[in-house]
Amino acid sequence: MRTHRRPRYWMTGVATLTLFPAGCIDESGGGAEPISADDAPLVTNAPLIGVGSGRCLDVRGRSTTPGTGLQIYDCHGGQNQAFTLTAAGALQVYGSTRCVEPSGGGTADGTRVVIANCSGQARQRWSRGTNGSIVHEQSGRCLDVEGRRTANGTLVQLYRCNGGTNQQWTSPGEEEPEDTQPPSPPSNVRASDVTCSAATLSWSASTDDVGVASYDIYHDGQHMTSVSGSALSTTITVAPGVQWGVYVNARDAAGNVSQASETLRLSTPHCEADDEPPTAPTNLTGSASGTSVTLQWTAATDNIAVTAYDVYRNGTKVGAVPGTASSPPATSFVDSGLSVATAYTYHVIARDAQGNASPASGSIPVTTGRACSSAICDVVQVATDNDLPWGLVELPDGSVLYSRRDADDIVRLDPSTGAKTSIGTVPNVAGTDGEGGLMGLAIAPTFEADRWLYIMHTSPSDNRIVRIKVVGDRLDTSTQQVLVSGILRNKYHNGGRLRWGPDGKLYASTGDAQNASLAQDTSNLAGKILRIEPDGRVPSDNPFGNHVWSYGHRNPQGLAFDSQGRLWEQEFGNTVMDETNLIQKGGNYGWPSCEGTMSQGGSGCSTPGYIAPKLTYRTSEGSCSGIAIVNDVFYAACQRGTRMYRAVISGSSLTNVQQFLVGTYGRLRTVEPSLDGNLWLTTTNTGGTDSIPNNSNERIFKVLLGM
Repeated sequence: MRTHRRPRYWMTGVATLTLFPAGCIDESGGGAEPISADDAPLVTNAPLIGVGSGRCLDVRGRSTTPGTGLQIYDCHGGQNQAFTLTAAGALQVYGSTRCVEPSGGGTADGTRVVIANCSGQARQRWSRGTNGSIVHEQSGRCLDVEGRRTANGTLVQLYRCNGGTNQQWTSPGEEEPEDTQPPSPPSNVRASDVTCSAATLSWSASTDDVGVASYDIYHDGQHMTSVSGSALSTTITVAPGVQWGVYVNARDAAGNVSQASETLRLSTPHCEADDEPPTAPTNLTGSASGTSVTLQWTAATDNIAVTAYDVYRNGTKVGAVPGTASSPPATSFVDSGLSVATAYTYHVIARDAQGNASPASGSIPVTTGRACSSAICDVVQVATDNDLPWGLVELPDGSVLYSRRDADDIVRLDPSTGAKTSIGTVPNVAGTDGEGGLMGLAIAPTFEADRWLYIMHTSPSDNRIVRIKVVGDRLDTSTQQVLVSGILRNKYHNGGRLRWGPDGKLYASTGDAQNASLAQDTSNLAGKILRIEPDGRVPSDNPFGNHVWSYGHRNPQGLAFDSQGRLWEQEFGNTVMDETNLIQKGGNYGWPSCEGTMSQGGSGCSTPGYIAPKLTYRTSEGSCSGIAIVNDVFYAACQRGTRMYRAVISGSSLTNVQQFLVGTYGRLRTVEPSLDGNLWLTTTNTGGTDSIPNNSNERIFKVLLGM
């Protein structure tokens, strides 16, 4: 987190105040760690200035009468604004004649704070926290300006510690604590003046303890634009005929980013009425290689643009080749995993952006070979699910465990029968109305002995990595251990993949939580690859003394090791380029200055020290999530690209890059190696950008490999 410090306040005629503790440690979650009494000498009679208001702690009406309440007021140097915190923990005013305590000895939220005759009793003991708070020892609550208000005369009370600037106090010459509190989420996102190319987006303001500096506008995880914190609307550029999920994040001057607003489902019209279909594709040809068929054809034409081709086998649609008006679809298709020595008939239809379909191309027969000589020999559907299968791991007994992202539970699958059994719900999982929830799974090589299942998930406050034992046919949630917490979450960019390394360490991918600058902050766990001991400790040879192994990542979701023990990573780009990286200890992969090999500002990808990707993809042909490596062959499952990439690892390069299953099964999420040297593959076609359980229609496949 970047540190943002506000200006120091100075007053003449008073001494600098250094506050002493009373040995009290805040247990309320406000982070009020006491300062040692040996750190500085005691200095008296100085003002306490509210960080949020810039006004001084003040005894109302300059009264010395016991029971008089405290307030905030313009600083004027009077004795009713001169306080001392003694080594014994007494917060004194008017010299040593009056001490601060809660009214009536109360300890509840909202209890007024008053002056009383100094008695040395426990109710008059206070301590100073490193975040600038002043903590009441008896209650564990903080000295708080009511309602976060900043006006003269606002009362001061006890309230549970929350790190807000209305609970932070400084004095002349003292540097104020860093701002770590993000703004509240924007609300009431709405659109007006929607055309085929633009729309006006508006929202209600966020609140922040210091102030909102800017708003970031996204669609479906992709950054569109940013505007000033004083702006509550902007015109965005849209594409014709799209359906986008648009939302807004708020950002303060310290770089703290809010959670996302609710998602606005934005549909844009086409720029012109179009009821004219494309012409039929021509010159369709096909050739078989083992049990795969490669089709090629000559492009269709359209009065506006051809945006897709649908491929039919024996009269049934088996795949689609997607494109856009500006990026025409390819004119080839590979149909894999067919039966041996079998005749099939194919034809192709073209479509435009408004769904007008062409006449069918001519039909051609193709007969497969008698043996599998292709990279993919067969694709067998093993199971379906009405939630999103996200993490998947095969157990030593051959059964499969997979996580259901929005339903929060884990299912055991028997591949031989297709039978499924829920083994339990993971505690404290929370969706993000985007892509958070129950994500990655992993087991260590010691699973048969210790039964630990490692899980990465989103909670209401963060992303975290936990482990829970699988006992018999259930999750024993009483064994749950939180190994790593405090990983920032947001609607998108949560990472989520886990992979066990040959070094006996657990590796995890984390997204930048839609706060790109965090990817370059090695003290923050967002936008990183993490390396973790089995019990959650930091390995002694990690490069930065924490869990961070590499940094400069946007939203990595694929992790896999090759035969040399090297870690490969798959990462979502923003709008231009996805990337595959070979991960180095302590390596910087360039985000946000560099997206793939495209500079995003400054010297960008030419910045010294940035590590270039081994392979890049246009986002329209990628958005790849899971990766797997089998016999040093790399596989990537892609969502927007609706395909699986295959590449041979040669030295430190990816060679002979091929595409399979293009459009055949739609969006692909997870690919994992199976124990028998093949692949598991899952889809993610519906319900992928919400947190609604059981609103999907997904499939789990076994992919049989050849060659």
